Amino acid sequence: MDGVDRARRDRDLEGRARNARPRDGLGRPLPYGEPGVERQPEGVVRTPEQTLADAQRLLDAGKPFHAHEVFEDAWKSGPEEERELWRGLAQLAVGLTHAARGNTTGGARLLLRGADRIAEFQDPYGIDVTGLAAWARELTSRVEEPVDAAAEAPRLRLRQNLG
Repeated sequence: MDGVDRARRDRDLEGRARNARPRDGLGRPLPYGEPGVERQPEGVVRTPEQTLADAQRLLDAGKPFHAHEVFEDAWKSGPEEERELWRGLAQLAVGLTHAARGNTTGGARLLLRGADRIAEFQDPYGIDVTGLAAWARELTSRVEEPVDAAAEAPRLRLRQNLG
């Protein structure tokens, strides 16, 4: 690949994508020069609580692609025994992303894969594993057209007992 192709395709010297292209709220690439949604910085190490808070904020705002990136950071930087949890949560977020983009078949597959992946965990950090799995399966059963990502956003944590 010559330098012109690399620059046009936004690649580093080794040919890897740099992902500098602006994106919309669902992570779809926009033309260069268009205003996009601010990307989540990559490689951020957060506490589990901060990961869940940041991801929930993004999900509630209809930005599941960006929530997926937050979960991906946790999956890559967290303890080995929790990687499948964070990976499954990332799959749920990207499944919602695909369902919102109109890729209902791919979205359903990812939602189910994420639900299966988190099922072995017993509500770590107050994560509502049972509720999330039920949400993913229910959404999968009815998604036939693009969905509103914000309206379909799941609650990640168990409701706190306010009494």
